[in-house]
Amino acid sequence: MTEIDSPARMRIEVRGSVQGVGFRPFAYRLADELRLSGWIVNDNRGVAIEVEGERARVEEFALRLAREKPAIATIAAMTTAWCPPTGIPGFEIRKSQETGAKTVPILPDLATCPACLCEVLDPADRRHRYPFANCTHCGPRFSIVRALPYDRPNTTMARFAMCPACRREYEDPRDRRFHAQPIACAVCGPSLSYLDASGKETARRDEALAEAVARLTRGEVIAVKGIGGFHLMVDARSGEAVAKLRTRKPRREKPLAVMAADLRQARELCVLNAQEEAALASPEAPILLARRGDRCAVHPTVAPSNPYLGVMLAYTPLHHLLLRGCGFPLVATSGNLAEEPICTSEDEAVRRLAGIADGYLIHDRPIARHVDDSIVWFLDGDVRVLRRARGFAPRPVSCGHELPSILAVGAHLKNAVALSAGRDVFVSQHIGDMEAVESTLAFERVIDDFLRLYEARPVAIAHDLHPDYFTTRWARGQGLPLIGVQHHHAHLASCLADNDVAGPALGVTWDGTGLGLDGSVWGGEFLKGEASSSERVAHLRTFRLPGGDAAVREPRRSAVSLLWELFGDGAFEREDLEPVRSLSSADRRVLAVMLDRGVSAPVTSSAGRLFDGVASLTGLTQVSAFEGQAAMALEFVADESVRDAYPLPVTRGATDDAPLVVDWRPLVLAVLDDVARKTPAPSISARFHQALAEAIAAVAREIGLEHVALSGGCFQNRLLTARTVAALRSAGHHVLLHRRVPPGDGGIALGQIAAAAARLKTEL
Repeated sequence: MTEIDSPARMRIEVRGSVQGVGFRPFAYRLADELRLSGWIVNDNRGVAIEVEGERARVEEFALRLAREKPAIATIAAMTTAWCPPTGIPGFEIRKSQETGAKTVPILPDLATCPACLCEVLDPADRRHRYPFANCTHCGPRFSIVRALPYDRPNTTMARFAMCPACRREYEDPRDRRFHAQPIACAVCGPSLSYLDASGKETARRDEALAEAVARLTRGEVIAVKGIGGFHLMVDARSGEAVAKLRTRKPRREKPLAVMAADLRQARELCVLNAQEEAALASPEAPILLARRGDRCAVHPTVAPSNPYLGVMLAYTPLHHLLLRGCGFPLVATSGNLAEEPICTSEDEAVRRLAGIADGYLIHDRPIARHVDDSIVWFLDGDVRVLRRARGFAPRPVSCGHELPSILAVGAHLKNAVALSAGRDVFVSQHIGDMEAVESTLAFERVIDDFLRLYEARPVAIAHDLHPDYFTTRWARGQGLPLIGVQHHHAHLASCLADNDVAGPALGVTWDGTGLGLDGSVWGGEFLKGEASSSERVAHLRTFRLPGGDAAVREPRRSAVSLLWELFGDGAFEREDLEPVRSLSSADRRVLAVMLDRGVSAPVTSSAGRLFDGVASLTGLTQVSAFEGQAAMALEFVADESVRDAYPLPVTRGATDDAPLVVDWRPLVLAVLDDVARKTPAPSISARFHQALAEAIAAVAREIGLEHVALSGGCFQNRLLTARTVAALRSAGHHVLLHRRVPPGDGGIALGQIAAAAARLKTEL
């Protein structure tokens, strides 16, 4: 007998997203095909396998295991080792083990797969019109798991006893529902109910769905319980229905997301390329920011003055049935009040959405944790995450080295938290702004979730330097060592980690606000460094923010501050300019005192506030209805055919070792000249954006590093990002953009982990 034909046994350990994805039945079928014996088991780190048979077949098993794995599985690491044969016949799937450190990734909630959708739409199938059909390739995961390992008793499906038909599917390794933990049917699984505005049940099962369809068709606002929480839904074609929702929520002007039944309907709403269509139809099924089509049936008030529409496809059987029943696209916005987490239970929805919803389409499968819809966009040849939640969270960002266990509490706005374990950083779902009690409670629940699920004991907590942020105050109360990470350094570290680049790099970290090392409000920063440390090598010229946070809500305050830096008290005599004209005499006097004395007017280098100021001077926005509105208006109005730029010089600091200064004064003077000449706003905007891109390239040329990382909320501006990338690449730089986590504050926690881990390593 040759060595190839001789009996051999191999142990294989696989780490990654390999639980809840059909990995065990796949391995079972592969072993059966190759006539191998052995076993496979879920454990707290992934799956462990032992296979025995002819050596050549065992080696083929290992090769095909990695090459032919289920499409939604991801393998982060796979180790193999030969061990003595045992001679035990047959291949079995063993009961999950709960020993060892818990590092296995929990799979995100996944959109309905084509096979399940076909069954739901097939009158001959036993799951016809069943709103909760799923299999190992799709359905709820993260939103239902309560503990690891991911087995049915550890999920919110534990309360539903399987009927004999579901049990047979669940126990058959050759069935695609083998060990699909949320498996269910109309006989044994969750069911629908319809509640009126007072919370009284008026219909059940298919009649509940029909009632919701009828009311949506009449223009009513219906709260619909999905996978990770409630949506508020209305007819997206109806201006009256949209106005009703906006008035009640309240959400006066901020864009609303739209759900389409399928790709065909999405193509009628938006102009889509192949990558965008693939993203929409992917298992993640995110909201995609796509250019609105010329014949889009969605009412303009869904996304006022916005060339883009946030569109997603129906991603659960319930949504598929609802959209097909209506026959038109639906607004599907988060079931919450502004800036609060979405509701997850019926009682909470009836209480918190009272006065907003005309009725509630609910089900009795409990939601273990809130999970918003993710948002992506297509930029620079790739689909990139802008809000990380359903479909993506809590998939880890894998690093190439072991990390100490660190908890990162993220930013004050657009909060998400993160936890490192082994070589992975688990980044949470989007939580929201830490300015509402509901948000802070959700923040604490998410942290408790992560620590409990992974039985983690962090050695330190990484946090922002701002002492008054809720996240910082919370961290200080936990009794663990603290590692403060400057806001913009965290942005740089996040972008480097997102791209698996060690650095050094020039980090262009532009946003609205972040406490700087000098105590001022930073926001237009150029940092040279890596995860462990960075140096501020350039920044935008500073100006004051009269009223502090009030300036965020009123772009005209930033405009007046820019004018005051140029003209002193004469700024308030510029009646020819809309920001000055829009202020009362009393307001002007108050602002003049603030600026002259520096009272309630912190110094800032904020790029976000510079955008606000120019938008105000151009006459686009004086008072914002939502964060970022002025900058969005300035971006969307731009004439992209205009390629010339305003002057925006890069000057030396006061001393040789002082940071470079990007001086906006010549730019603002040129804007004022164009405003006086009645130059159209589209030309002003284009010249402004081009000036910023060329100034970034000029600083990069001065610093001389190959890698340039673009991070911060300002790089959620498509025009700024595209023009900056073009300018940098033409100068020979390698540009790093975010991919897996947002460029805004939703990606901060990843950077805090990277920075804290690097600092701990240098201190050892």
